Amino acid sequence: MFAAAAGGFTIASLMCGFTSSIGEMIVWRALQGFIGGGMIPTVFASAYIIFPRSRMGMVVPLIGLVATLAPTIGPTVGGYLTDAFSWHWLFFINIVPGILVTIAALALIDFDQPNFALFKSLDWWGLAFMALFLGTLEYVLEEGPRWDWLDDPTIALCAAVSAVSAAAFFVRVFMTREPIVDLKAYADRNFAVGSMFSFVLGIGLYGLTYLYPLYLDEIRGYNALMVGETLFVSGLAMFAAAPVAGQLSQRLDPRLLLMAGFFIFAVGSWWMTYLTKDWDFWELFVPQILRGVGLMLAIVPITNVALGTLPAERLKNAAGLFNLMRNLGGAVGLAILNTALNDRTDLHLARLHESVNWARGPAVEMLAQLTQRFQNFGADAQTMALKQLNQIVRQQGIVMAFADVFLMLAVLFVAFGMLAIVMRRPAPQAASAGAAH
Repeated sequence: MFAAAAGGFTIASLMCGFTSSIGEMIVWRALQGFIGGGMIPTVFASAYIIFPRSRMGMVVPLIGLVATLAPTIGPTVGGYLTDAFSWHWLFFINIVPGILVTIAALALIDFDQPNFALFKSLDWWGLAFMALFLGTLEYVLEEGPRWDWLDDPTIALCAAVSAVSAAAFFVRVFMTREPIVDLKAYADRNFAVGSMFSFVLGIGLYGLTYLYPLYLDEIRGYNALMVGETLFVSGLAMFAAAPVAGQLSQRLDPRLLLMAGFFIFAVGSWWMTYLTKDWDFWELFVPQILRGVGLMLAIVPITNVALGTLPAERLKNAAGLFNLMRNLGGAVGLAILNTALNDRTDLHLARLHESVNWARGPAVEMLAQLTQRFQNFGADAQTMALKQLNQIVRQQGIVMAFADVFLMLAVLFVAFGMLAIVMRRPAPQAASAGAAH
């Protein structure tokens, strides 16, 4: 399955690079996601099947590093490729590694046997309902903030399709003898709580991967390469923190490690509440380190606690659900953060416009200085000064909105970090059972 997913992802990447229209791109990107989506859940499930629980402290950080590092260093690699070559190389760069990984998987991996009889009992209707449910939900969450949510007919239609498909999907899950997704894994408290933390982790992982480039583009005017170079700090921090997280996971209560990761991430987000329009690489340096270290410390105990107490027969299904929750958290988080950013920008702009008027001495003084700067343009000088002042006000409003959104993330991670205490620590016998398996 992993080889098929890797090979299909590689072929879809090649076709994405050759596309010449947005329609073709949508088709091949959809296939790329559908086929390649099986890789990460397969890796997580395989790790817990192959390795004894005593080795998870080393294995999980490596897998977690790859799973979280890709979205973090993506802007860096993408920025370089776009600047040096063209956007086509965002996809062509996958070809050679994809071929090598596919061949290596087929040639070297042999620990499990396929059960082709499952194709006969596969719940195709459940799969279709699940695809419609999550696919349209993703579209609503991604595009809703831009088009005023249900006021747009397309968004409203997709929301209705998502709701109906969700109802049909859950009916199939609970009524079919062999459902496409087995939700019984959520009966395990650790897995249910771990999935919830994975959802929140997705908000932080994908949310900051969205917010940082947006700030650097809109406020600092960075190009793709400059954005990538600035964000590379988080990737380095995660890479350095991975072995530390692995060692700590074997010595500390995973709940304490999870709390530490969430709190460190929260401190990094809180640091960003002091954001100004002049923040550059060095001002963002420490927050990015805290972000990378916090995510790395959190993902190891979340994965170990969520999947480490499940019996082997449930791991394959549970790994897919666990990965889905992180991705779904990213989609929901982006929608919430984008909506909050737009709303807070409007609020701050309204307040700033009330303050920047003819009765405010500093505002009048600034306008006079700007008019003096544009005096060579004659009668248009004051008009140009007003436009410049309006641009300054708008920029400040956006920066203040960014600070508010970072504060939201800080509060969210502090709150969930404190909830880590409700998780149940894996019992010693679970580890020994895994080792015997």
